[in-house]
Amino acid sequence: MRKRSVLLMVFALLAVFALLAGEAAAAPYRVNIATATTGGAYYPIGNAMGQIWTTHLEGQVRASAQATAGTPQNIELMMNDEVQVAIGQNGICYYAFYGTDIYKGKPGFPYKSERGMFSLYPNIMHWVVRKGLDINSVADLKGKRIVPGQVASATEINSREMLAAYGLNYMKDQGEVNVTAEYLGYNEAADQMKNEQIDATHIAGGVPTAAVIDILSSNAGELMSMDPEKIKVICEKYPWYFPFTIKAGTYPKQDKDVHTIALANILFTDAKQPDDLIYMLTKATYDFHDDMVLGHKATEYTVIENAFNGMTIPLHPGSIKYFEEKGISVPANLKVSE
Repeated sequence: MRKRSVLLMVFALLAVFALLAGEAAAAPYRVNIATATTGGAYYPIGNAMGQIWTTHLEGQVRASAQATAGTPQNIELMMNDEVQVAIGQNGICYYAFYGTDIYKGKPGFPYKSERGMFSLYPNIMHWVVRKGLDINSVADLKGKRIVPGQVASATEINSREMLAAYGLNYMKDQGEVNVTAEYLGYNEAADQMKNEQIDATHIAGGVPTAAVIDILSSNAGELMSMDPEKIKVICEKYPWYFPFTIKAGTYPKQDKDVHTIALANILFTDAKQPDDLIYMLTKATYDFHDDMVLGHKATEYTVIENAFNGMTIPLHPGSIKYFEEKGISVPANLKVSE
């Protein structure tokens, strides 16, 4: 009887070990992807990548996207080991890596273990203004109620940089306040504009962005161009920005070209992430590019030829391995000695 009990215990332990081994084999890597608010492009793109990696790297990776407040929060989540991959604006990632501007003097910065994977697509600065208010320039936002983005999000930081070129400010600790700010996500901003509670909103995202479509479809607002001389000033001061034209017809009821600026969105990670994991994720993204485009049209730009466009931080060795296998020379400034 005792022998039988021992055998049963052994079999039970073997079954547990087999189950644990099976689970480990099913998903040795758990990948959390930090994105942004659900009304922008980051979230659907993150979902698309998560599905690609989980489906096509079955048994190796289990990935899922999570909504966040945007790039600054994504950087914090990465530093705290809460996510393994994140989408971010290159300018904010640059500030974090070098510990400058918004990260100057902050504990933990410069964030020297931050690593890029590849460029995703241009992030377009959309200025949407309420119809009937005779707002024709960013300069006309003086005295108005605007949504610059969520507090300390990359979008909100972009808003500060652009408004400063026009002598406008909504930050109480940064001089005279001549604009009233409401800190909201894209979907909330769209609702407030439709309800005539705000006069303008800045939405940073790929073309097209859902919240912009919502506002223009409802006839509550329209896209506004930036002044050419201000575009030049901003791009010279912040070299990660570049001029961009949103072609007429891109959005509902948009009957003319809109002139604005853009910057690159990148996929980034941390140097501590295993080389083989980052290699697999990079390769799968390009191998199943069409699947990602189904998630969001902006990723039509996410092809290997554009992989380094706008990259402002060093690449992870796993991504470098993939690009070099494809015969693509990685610029020296995107390599570091690990």
